[in-house]
Amino acid sequence: MATTLSMLVLGAGGIGYGLMNGLDTGISRVDPFRDMKNRPEAGHGMNLLLVGTDGRDRITAEEKEKYRLGGAPCHCTDTIMLVHISRDRNRASVVSLPRDSYAEIPAHTDRNSGSTHRPHPVKLNAAYAEGGPALTVRTVEQLTKVKIDHYLEVDFTSFMKTVDAMGGVEICTTQPMKDSYTGLDLAAGSHRLDGGEALQYVRSRHVDGASDLGRMQRQQRFLAALIKKATGSGVLLNPVKFRQVTSAMLGSVRADKGFGTDEMLALSRAMRGFSMSSSEFASVPIGSMGPIDGVGSAVRWDQAKAQRLFQMLREDKPLSRTRAKGKKAKLVDVSPQQIRVQVYNGTRAEGLGRKVDAALRSTGFDTTRAPLNGAAAEVDQTIVSYDPRWDRSALSLATALPGCRMQPVPGQGRTLRVTAGSDYQGVVPVRAQDAYQGEFGAVTGDQVVCP
Repeated sequence: MATTLSMLVLGAGGIGYGLMNGLDTGISRVDPFRDMKNRPEAGHGMNLLLVGTDGRDRITAEEKEKYRLGGAPCHCTDTIMLVHISRDRNRASVVSLPRDSYAEIPAHTDRNSGSTHRPHPVKLNAAYAEGGPALTVRTVEQLTKVKIDHYLEVDFTSFMKTVDAMGGVEICTTQPMKDSYTGLDLAAGSHRLDGGEALQYVRSRHVDGASDLGRMQRQQRFLAALIKKATGSGVLLNPVKFRQVTSAMLGSVRADKGFGTDEMLALSRAMRGFSMSSSEFASVPIGSMGPIDGVGSAVRWDQAKAQRLFQMLREDKPLSRTRAKGKKAKLVDVSPQQIRVQVYNGTRAEGLGRKVDAALRSTGFDTTRAPLNGAAAEVDQTIVSYDPRWDRSALSLATALPGCRMQPVPGQGRTLRVTAGSDYQGVVPVRAQDAYQGEFGAVTGDQVVCP
């Protein structure tokens, strides 16, 4: 996806058809739309299904040992992203679909055994193993009701070669990251990752308690960093370097037959002025996780929120909130979307509770939207009351309320309490590096790359 966007920006820069022509001849072609019926109605803009496959059978023995890539390839999708390019070509929305999502795949013929299967429940990534790109597209369309226009497939090999051809990609982390399964070992700070190290970064699931959800956010952050490197390092204006990067990736990419040079150029001419803030990233809202009979441990989507998310894609609407100019969000440890807050008015000023509730909600906090009256006596200093078990959430909330006093209350529970005092001066915008919960958890590219 990063290379595709890079080519679009390059075409918009005027280097044009001569350089881009012929690049698509090295792409392996698939026909994921063959004989498809009863598809969703087309919306506005363009929708691409981007999948990352296991592909470790193409990795050298030395690379397998160094980057912990042992075991047999699963011939399944390790990463699944739905990418929407807006009709005006000014926005790219990337939505991660958990590979362990509960799904019911349509009736199909197994590509390995030739057996005919009735519709049955599986994890989403099993659709590729049973029916390849075509069944994957059908299953995603059935789940999302979003019509897929193009299909792109990338494996481990092309990923590593692309990053190396780019000269590495810079990643920042606020906390140390260590995963004994992939070999990832990063101290807090900024790091330039080569292809193999980048693969460790996007594959790691055991660096925190977020598992696959956290990994999806790291994949999104890496994609944003790769786009930043492609659009800001001169690669796009250097014909030789551009050829090296695109050849490295496209040599092991598979795409549908309709995605070629002409389509890339048509998009590139329209995407003038595309920037990091033009890209936005979100994940499907999760309802529950746990064992399901006949499927195993799987993720169920929050159907109401997921339907709103995909409706916004169909209607070509942005997923991320519009941020006030001049206000840069402070980085906090816990995403405000995960923090439940009850606001109290601790003053005699009428309407202050509603004002504070609305301000906290605007920066992402999950407020009750029903502020209450606080103490009988006027409170001079705003107070954040919290159960010590949720001290990290309390610190994140306190960051949004400069000058507040923190008050531990054992047994209060997960809902934090804000008693607005007469010193209240407003809310400072905050965000977490991994906002993987909330309505959509959508962030723009400039919010997740290194400053």
